[in-house]
Amino acid sequence: MEFQKEKTNDLTDIKKIIAVMSGKGGVGKSSVTSLIAVALRNKGYNVGILDADITGPSIPKVFGINKKRAESDGMHIYPVTTSTGIKVMSINLLIEKEDSPVVWRGPIIANSVKQFYTDTAWGELDYLLIDLPPGTGDVPLTIMQSLPVDGIVVVTSPQDLVSLIVKKSINMAKMMNTPIVGIVENMSYFECPDCNKKFNIFGKSNIEEIAKNMDIDVIAKLPIDPQFVELCDEGRIELYEKINLDFEENFSKKISEKIGG
Repeated sequence: MEFQKEKTNDLTDIKKIIAVMSGKGGVGKSSVTSLIAVALRNKGYNVGILDADITGPSIPKVFGINKKRAESDGMHIYPVTTSTGIKVMSINLLIEKEDSPVVWRGPIIANSVKQFYTDTAWGELDYLLIDLPPGTGDVPLTIMQSLPVDGIVVVTSPQDLVSLIVKKSINMAKMMNTPIVGIVENMSYFECPDCNKKFNIFGKSNIEEIAKNMDIDVIAKLPIDPQFVELCDEGRIELYEKINLDFEENFSKKISEKIGG
């Protein structure tokens, strides 16, 4: 079934849209979305992030822009720009207090996300990343149906329970005929800074087997890095200097292979 796709405004030109999803919360989806944005920006691309997790937005805090507010001229909403030029739109950039709860029903949330896409003056972007809420509910479904998403990145963690949830996310993307760029396994291991030995804190990963069975590529297996967590908490993710170059190159390669660009 073909769905009517929403169109952007006269101040927006987006080349590629990549949605980042996870089957469950707590796997670091938003931090991985932010890391992808920083990696793409480091390679010289113009990047934007649409924070579609309306009830649990975290992108502004990760980039240290949670005290700023998006402006509007009545026709367009203007995103907040981070220190390195990444454009961000989030519900937390529109409400007065960032800790105010957003108590909305599903259809209202889904329509708000669409409005963030259609009404925001994104300018010229090579990539718009959409940070989806966890699960396969209203918002992910609405975005895959209503927005011209070019590809999906699935974020997971090594726990055994995750394998079934990962399959649900992948199967949803396939049902919607949305290309899957690949899987990023977050919190895959911890590397001791003294002995360089790797420890599988959340258990041995079987993501390679899952990916192979579903004919999906594994983009990266990201370690637990206390410095990365600290910088995210402090809103200084753009200062993170340990972004794995292999991750940057592999991610760019997978994007090119799966969706072009």
